[in-house]
Amino acid sequence: MARSSSEQIRAWRGPALFSYGFRPFFLFGAVWVILSMCIWLLVLSGRYVLPSRFDPLSWHAHAFLFGYLGAVLAGFLLTSVPNWTGRLPIVGWRLAALFLLWCAGRVAVFFSAGLPEAFAPIVDLAFPVVLGAVILREILSGRNWRNLIVLGLLAVFALANALFHFEAMRAELAAQGTGLRLGVATAVMMIAVIGGRIIPSFTRNWLVRMERRARPAPPMQGFDRLTLLFSLLVLLLWVVRPAQTYTGVALCLFGLCHLARQVRWQPHQTWRDPLVWVLHLSYAFIPAGALALGLTQLAGGANTAAAQHLWMSGAIGAMTLAVMTRATLGHTGQALRADGMTVGIYLCIVGATLARGLVPLWPGATNASGLLWLLAFAGFVLAYGPALWRAKAEASS
Repeated sequence: MARSSSEQIRAWRGPALFSYGFRPFFLFGAVWVILSMCIWLLVLSGRYVLPSRFDPLSWHAHAFLFGYLGAVLAGFLLTSVPNWTGRLPIVGWRLAALFLLWCAGRVAVFFSAGLPEAFAPIVDLAFPVVLGAVILREILSGRNWRNLIVLGLLAVFALANALFHFEAMRAELAAQGTGLRLGVATAVMMIAVIGGRIIPSFTRNWLVRMERRARPAPPMQGFDRLTLLFSLLVLLLWVVRPAQTYTGVALCLFGLCHLARQVRWQPHQTWRDPLVWVLHLSYAFIPAGALALGLTQLAGGANTAAAQHLWMSGAIGAMTLAVMTRATLGHTGQALRADGMTVGIYLCIVGATLARGLVPLWPGATNASGLLWLLAFAGFVLAYGPALWRAKAEASS
């Protein structure tokens, strides 16, 4: 007999953590960020030597981009795809097995210095490959062709991870290589595509609820599609030719296009609701990062890492926290309202991003940025961990 998603979730008698895709990946993705940042700060201070084949900077970049973001993407897709396709979600031991595969990747990469050279890459890449196969099956079974673009971006993200491993195995600085840029570019494109759907939608819902006359431009109209097509070309150019003057010019145009795109979503109307304005603020790091990278390249290419962190810490870090907080509230039966702790989480991740940009002028900003980063994700674990770990009734009691 066919069952609804809620019936299937209620039928699961195991740990509540594995009753829906967002639960294990959002919670332990954030835990991994905290752990890896603590390790990174110890490495920077000279108090710890990594047992990894990666150099410290490359391990730090990989832990966040492919480790943390990989978990958040899994949580988001395993929660959203059933809504897109009308099929039942992945729950129970199948979800637990997928989560353990992600954990195995983190352990293998961390201890890779004591393992055969190919072992860590194989274990780490198994997770996005299996996740992609699961998502492909769901999309094909549900005939949801519109969202094949998301699966395509996930495939490119896995390819970027493989290239990162390949560059590291060749004793190159993978943190400054093509694999990292391809991973960052794919993440930015994902935010541009998915954010371009959800931000105008949530903004419109809030404006209607507040009885405001203003309305955001409908998503995915002609201007949006042209912007996304142009973005794809510019990001590809940045991946393969990052140091060229014409790449700097293209990045500046990219930034202006996304700024114009966002203005059409009425961001200035949303300042009263943190759950909405944080989405706009997070998205704003896409044009800000593009403009910073473009202008830095045109000025000679020094300190591109600080500009790139506007995408990594700002767009990716802030947007994932914005989505995780909102999705956790909605899917655990809580009111869509940001309390003081949630606002503090948002302010800390933004502060961490801004502090990271000051590193070329003030080296001590690294520690300040790391501390704010830790506060943001520790705040998420403390505020949202109970709801993610326990069933709805337990979490609300």
